[in-house]
Amino acid sequence: MFSRYKKPASSRPKPAPAAAPAAAPAPASQPGRPAVSRKPVEARAVPVDKDRKRRERLSEIKVELHKRLLENLNLSAIEHASESDLRAEIQAISAEALEEMSVVLNKEERATLHQDLFDEVMGLGPLETLLKDDSVNDILVNGPHQIFIERDGRLELSDVTFKDEKHLLRIIDKIVSAVGRRVDESNPYVDARLADGSRFNAMVPPIAVDGSLVSIRKFKKEKLGIDDLVRFGAFTEEMAVYLQAAVACRLNVIVSGGTGSGKTTTLNALSSFIDNSERILTIEDTAELQLQQIHVGRMESRPANVEGKGAVSQRDCLRNALRMRPDRIIVGETRGEEVIDMLQAMNTGHDGSMTTIHANSARDAVSRLENMIAMAGIEMPLKAVRSQIASAVNLIVQASRLQDGSRRMVSITEVTGMEGEVISMQEVFRFERTGVAPDGKIIGRYNATGVRSHYSERFRQWGYDLPASLFEPMAAE
Repeated sequence: MFSRYKKPASSRPKPAPAAAPAAAPAPASQPGRPAVSRKPVEARAVPVDKDRKRRERLSEIKVELHKRLLENLNLSAIEHASESDLRAEIQAISAEALEEMSVVLNKEERATLHQDLFDEVMGLGPLETLLKDDSVNDILVNGPHQIFIERDGRLELSDVTFKDEKHLLRIIDKIVSAVGRRVDESNPYVDARLADGSRFNAMVPPIAVDGSLVSIRKFKKEKLGIDDLVRFGAFTEEMAVYLQAAVACRLNVIVSGGTGSGKTTTLNALSSFIDNSERILTIEDTAELQLQQIHVGRMESRPANVEGKGAVSQRDCLRNALRMRPDRIIVGETRGEEVIDMLQAMNTGHDGSMTTIHANSARDAVSRLENMIAMAGIEMPLKAVRSQIASAVNLIVQASRLQDGSRRMVSITEVTGMEGEVISMQEVFRFERTGVAPDGKIIGRYNATGVRSHYSERFRQWGYDLPASLFEPMAAE
């Protein structure tokens, strides 16, 4: 049945005869001795124990069948096989192997086994199930036997495991080799992107002490828009109206926040306010932005190859982008020496540019920009650095991930200029926490601070005459 994809018999190693499972002899009653009546065993831990043994048994069978698949399948031929044909081949080979091993499985176990084997051959093994689960946002692997997942902002331990470290390393190698990278003892960490756009990072022994460490930030197939974020409570309609005016009027925006706080999601949502007539260039380390405009040019930096050559940094991309007549430049994340080119672009005719930065508050974001300029080796007086930042950055949007896992836009702050040697800023909207619900959910509300926007006149000139009531704070309940 599977002659098209099966290796020639001469090229396959002969499988060792599988030992039939020894059946335990039934206890025979000796003549002349009365049969001993035994008390029934208490079944307190039986269900859990039975389920664990079943999983272990299926795991052992899967390892053996996977070994036989690698021995029998012509891997170069199956690259061009359809999914239905390949599934049929796997089912036929596994049925033959199970018969040789004298193993009997029920329908559910067979279906699970066939799916696992297909994932091993064509996918990413145990990770496939988690990658297909849309409720999972992050996959965090701490060695072969501990895989955590994030659902709704909370981490939980999954029941998915790898057989051993060798199995985990094989899946890692499969991922990185597909994108032309490598990971081993001499190069023990790697950053890559999966076929669906998910961000992948791995670190292997000897750097990873207790087994390989893998983190996968899943790529959302459906782009969240402003309306979705308002509905989820990330911010309010009033804040959305203000942000629409800010982006449409080409204010330079920085989205600040910690890891996993929703910076890229916020940046994606803000980009929806950009007009289709504008030329946008995006620069990222790992391409994640999903801009919906017609005129978008996407660039992605590249690490050095094995010989240490061929690296293309975000700064290289940014310098080249300035020669490509962009209306706006969007940098996925500013984290190094590209900061000075980004600020200069914002100051020299590329109004409306946007980027993200790691910081815990708007004031921290400004300090981080100062530090990155210093680390880039550019010797400038502190006042000149701050003057450059104050004239380049107009708006800082602070995103935060709260203790309950929810992601909120906790502050919108305007940069209004310089006062002496200090950058002056004013907060326009903020999230005010009022308590914690019994289920651990953060209770709070969004409120205006009462400060009228510094850019109100600019908004009016561009046709966005925001009402004064938008900036009036609500009375405390």
